[in-house]
Amino acid sequence: MDYTISYYSEAVQEQILSLPDTLAARYVVLTRRMVALGPNLGEPHTKAFGEGLFEMRLKGAEGIALSSSARW
Repeated sequence: MDYTISYYSEAVQEQILSLPDTLAARYVVLTRRMVALGPNLGEPHTKAFGEGLFEMRLKGAEGIALSSSARW
């Protein structure tokens, strides 16, 4: 079963698209895995906030980024 990711706003999507290269690559890898397997990848990749909201934790050469706008 494939899942769908929806975003709070276009501004969130624009911020994701402007991530540095290694963080953007990690985002793509994790979101593909989430679409295929579901949003709860477990820590350190994702953390559930409840009501279908998950925080994604991205780590790359440029540092760490958090995104808490993916809703399932």
